[in-house]
Amino acid sequence: MAIAIVDYGMGNLHSVGKAVERLGYEALVTSDRETILQADGVILPGVGAFGDAMEHLRESGLDAVVKEAATGTKPLLGICLGMQLLFSSSEEHGEHTGLDILPGKVVRFAAGELKVPHMGWNRLEFLHPENPLFEGLEAGHVYFVHSYHARTEVESDLLAVTDYGHPVTAIVGRGSNFGMQFHPEKSGELGIKLLGNFLALTGKPNQG
Repeated sequence: MAIAIVDYGMGNLHSVGKAVERLGYEALVTSDRETILQADGVILPGVGAFGDAMEHLRESGLDAVVKEAATGTKPLLGICLGMQLLFSSSEEHGEHTGLDILPGKVVRFAAGELKVPHMGWNRLEFLHPENPLFEGLEAGHVYFVHSYHARTEVESDLLAVTDYGHPVTAIVGRGSNFGMQFHPEKSGELGIKLLGNFLALTGKPNQG
């Protein structure tokens, strides 16, 4: 019941690890290839700029490790910047290539009346409530902090949105690979339940 939290030098590792442990799973903060690939699930956190994060991943070789993990059946979750890294590219401070696990592009919120970054509690809308990630849950509010948002190329990859002047990608998923733009570990009861449902996809009961 070990969950690998990918340590590439940019991420909210401590808070994610503590949340995983509270849910009854072992959190392994690691940059070791075999540990990541042998774990029951993988979490890719992230705080900071897209280009810097991809550079760290490439320099450490962890980009290939995460992509390899994504080809299997174990659940993989990108959180905040980690979700954005799953996409093909980003326009943050120039054009940058992502992990290309999900087709799409990360773009900046348009200048206008809305404040950037988008920061605060916003309500989720589940587009595919039948997805196991949402089992037993009702839509509610979660906590966002971001200046860029993802545009999915494949409609079915978009699992939940929030409204910030227009529908904004909040949760994505395809197969066993998922991403959350918000911080589930900082999003109260609903966030923790979403994280718990993700961890349950390992097929391993927790010890809580």
